[in-house]
Amino acid sequence: MAVKQSFEDSIERLEEIVRRLEEDQVPLEESIRLYEEGMKLGKKCKQILEDADQRITRLSAELGKEDNLG
Repeated sequence: MAVKQSFEDSIERLEEIVRRLEEDQVPLEESIRLYEEGMKLGKKCKQILEDADQRITRLSAELGKEDNLG
């Protein structure tokens, strides 16, 4: 069973990948693998942020409705 990686863990791993790629000491095949992993992590982080934004928007709208009822 795969362990779900948190947003913070994903960002930390992404930063590690960037550092490795910036070293210029990584062989081509590993660079490609790291780049692919980084792209997947970036996409995952973007989705997490979009989901959080939608939740906040929904909660704000719900709270706004409650304030208008009172």
